[in-house]
Parts: sequence; C-alpha cells; structure tokens
Amino acid sequence: MIRQLTAIIEKEDGMYVALCPEVDVASQGETVDEARANLKEALELFFETASPEEVRSRLHEEVYVTQLEVAIG
Repeated sequence: MIRQLTAIIEKEDGMYVALCPEVDVASQGETVDEARANLKEALELFFETASPEEVRSRLHEEVYVTQLEVAIG
C-alpha cells in the first residue's frame, strides 16, 4: 500500500531536519534531498517494524500545514 505523508524540512545548526507529523518520525541530512531520503527510509522502517497498534495510536489522519501572521515585538 502507498500512502502520501507530509515532510516538513527545516535547517538547524547546519543540518536539515525532516519531520513527518502524521506519525512523529524525524530524520536529518546534510542537504534537503538527503534529509528527505533519510526520512523516507525512517518511515519505511517504522511501518515495517511497528505493530498495528502502535501505527494506529501514532497515525494522525488529518495534518494541516499552513502559515500564520503574527506580530513580533
């Protein structure tokens, strides 16, 4: 089965950190492409090894990525 998941990637201390908010799995890499590939590998490993109960308890069916306007200062 193939499922579309979200990847949020941000630069932190010279590395790129990738997070999948649907199951709270994260990885990192030296480039955006590497962080994305490492996250994909981590997700595949998670789905291969996690019990159905763990997947069900961690899987968020609805995740929304949006932007907010916030006053600073």
